[in-house]
Amino acid sequence: MRALTLKLWRELWHLRGQVLAIALVMAGGVSVCVMSLSTYDSLLTTRDTYYREHGFADIFANLKRAPKSLARRIEALPGIASVEPRVVAQVNLSLPDFSDPISGVLVSIPAAGPRLNRLHIAAGRMPDSRRDEVLISDTFAAAHNLSSGAAIQAVINGRKRELTVVGIALSPEYIYQIPPGSIMPDFARFGVMWMPEQRLATAFNMEGAFNDIVIQVQPQATIQDIIDQLDPMLQPYGGQGAYGRDLQLSNRFLREEFNGLKMMAYLFPAIFLSVAVFLINVVVARLVSTQRDLVAVLKAFGYSTGAIAWHYAKLVILISILGIGTGVGAGAWLGRGMTSLYTEFYRFPVLLYQVDPTMVLAVVLITTAFALVGSLRAVLHAANIAPAEGMRPENPPTYRLSWLEQAGFYKPLAQTSRMILRHLQRRAGKSLLAIVGIALACAIMMVGNFQQDAAKLMMHVQFQLAQKQDLELTLIEPAADQVLSSLSALLGVRYAEGIRSVPVTIRHQQHEYRTSIHGLPRERHLQHALDTELKPIQLPSAGIVLTKRLADNFNLNVGDQVEVEIHEGQRPRLMVQVNGLSQQYFDMAIYMRRDKLNELLHEGPVINRVALAIDERYQNDIYRRLKEIPRIAGISIRQSVIASFHDALQRVLVAFTLINAILGTVIAFGVVYNTIRIALAERGRELASLRVLGYTRGEVAYILLGELSLLTLAAIPIGFLLGAALCGFMASMMASDLYRIPLVLSAYTYAFSALVVILSAAASGAIVWWRIRNMDLVAVLKTRE
Repeated sequence: MRALTLKLWRELWHLRGQVLAIALVMAGGVSVCVMSLSTYDSLLTTRDTYYREHGFADIFANLKRAPKSLARRIEALPGIASVEPRVVAQVNLSLPDFSDPISGVLVSIPAAGPRLNRLHIAAGRMPDSRRDEVLISDTFAAAHNLSSGAAIQAVINGRKRELTVVGIALSPEYIYQIPPGSIMPDFARFGVMWMPEQRLATAFNMEGAFNDIVIQVQPQATIQDIIDQLDPMLQPYGGQGAYGRDLQLSNRFLREEFNGLKMMAYLFPAIFLSVAVFLINVVVARLVSTQRDLVAVLKAFGYSTGAIAWHYAKLVILISILGIGTGVGAGAWLGRGMTSLYTEFYRFPVLLYQVDPTMVLAVVLITTAFALVGSLRAVLHAANIAPAEGMRPENPPTYRLSWLEQAGFYKPLAQTSRMILRHLQRRAGKSLLAIVGIALACAIMMVGNFQQDAAKLMMHVQFQLAQKQDLELTLIEPAADQVLSSLSALLGVRYAEGIRSVPVTIRHQQHEYRTSIHGLPRERHLQHALDTELKPIQLPSAGIVLTKRLADNFNLNVGDQVEVEIHEGQRPRLMVQVNGLSQQYFDMAIYMRRDKLNELLHEGPVINRVALAIDERYQNDIYRRLKEIPRIAGISIRQSVIASFHDALQRVLVAFTLINAILGTVIAFGVVYNTIRIALAERGRELASLRVLGYTRGEVAYILLGELSLLTLAAIPIGFLLGAALCGFMASMMASDLYRIPLVLSAYTYAFSALVVILSAAASGAIVWWRIRNMDLVAVLKTRE
């Protein structure tokens, strides 16, 4: 074995504790990167493959009623590859052993089978057009343990009918299944069903007609150009404005979730690898400083500068290989688990989990390059030491009285305490680097808990401040507000509040966004628009109130004029004034007074959503009565939405927080342990000398551990600042059209992060105390430092 190779393995063994700590930090960064990128790539590949193989449509449009001949005219438009008219209807469902209201959507199946949004039959068969047979979504089937042969009661066009389940299906249109008026999936209270077109059209008096259309375009076609031609054709038939798959609800949720995964895949590894590079640089620099004479001897014996540089570079590469190998294996394992977790909410026929070898190679190369760059200065310094200079000891540091000592600050302190403060002050650069490393560990610990804090605040604002209703009803068609009186008359209903919602497109300069205007009553108790301080807004007598994020995106201020295109009736385009801003964490809706919205729509006092406050003692009776009302398309139960959100929070965020806590602990321990081990190695001779001079083990340990304690205590407040900045950056990066994450940090988040760092310091201190207790004074004093 060559001398340098033998020296390399001896050094790795001698530094095994520090090497393991650095490798674990590096493994943390690599595992997060592999986990996030493999999860992102697998979900993206699974989704795109599913879309392609099952003909997911490019354009969607809803309307009131149009003849089938219109579909043939649409198919003749240039750029259109395929058109499929459908009948889609909102229905109320009932199951014998489930008392809560269930909303559902029925989608027609063409006689020849769907060409677009084709179904994947997971079990059973296609329904027979001669009977009331349906396919049901797999999530709804699993939630109620339904299988072929099960019976479901449905209110279809005001009449009760019994539907027979003959199969379980999945559709690319409903990968993410959200009931009307909700923000989270609720598999037990929302079901998607598919029924033969002939039976469904007959039930809704839609023979020879359709009320929904999906379109696939040719590869070279521009979707917006086709929509511009399509909308005027649909408008006479109650068209509500066509939209591309980017605005299709299921696909939109998937896209935003994937963007968050992608952001995490780049942000977290960068932080972990930066800390690992910092540690490698410190270790290599310290190793070089203690081997000046050895390097000089090697050069005197004829070893070239390149050979010595390569020797230290191999040390870095071997540490990197250990960290990368561990990280890739752990990341692939975590990635499969996270992907499986996501597929509980995103329904795919098969999961195509894969770890891209190209991605792994890129991670390996980038990580190794980062490590080499981080230690480059120390390696070059080692390689360029002249033999004569290397054999001469380094110049001792110049010690002077600091201004603190001159001011008498040190006089009340014991000698050991003075040693600690003098060492920290005279090696301020290294102390600062140690503080930064520990602070980064503290900051990373804050990120996982921050997301839980933010999610809890979002739910509090949404369901405690903005929406206080127990139930929210979505009506099939707008109705006169007299319906509130009949609903209020139900036993157990304490209060009913009507809302008028209408889909709109808002435009300002080059900006355009599709959302909804919610018309709220002048006097309201259940639904509120909140100002930027989360207090209810008194809606202005004219104009609209925009969410602050939408106003910021459009560069709008109070008093500006915007164009609003209403997607109902004659679809008028109106110029309205922005007269207020609201704070909203879900969606980016627009608010105005309901009577003013009714005036804009040239209609009377009309509503299409109802918020109810009920007495819990009568809720089952209320549910039963509401199920019998045919004009209700869907019922959203506030507590079930909250429960669904918490379920998702527990499954996804808790898993992510656990992973983040483990990796954050690894970083904290790695940074703290390396800091104290390097200090012990650099000051071993000094500490041994103090022992010989009569200092006890406790006093010697106090010098080293007291320095670690001061560094840790100084790092924690800085870590809080870095953590807050990192959480703020994440919140801004993860903001989307569907939700905005607030920056909120609880006392628990700060305390938990500080506790992990302190425990890591305590564990590292215990290891160092054991080494000090077993220190061989003669061997240490014989070592030339």
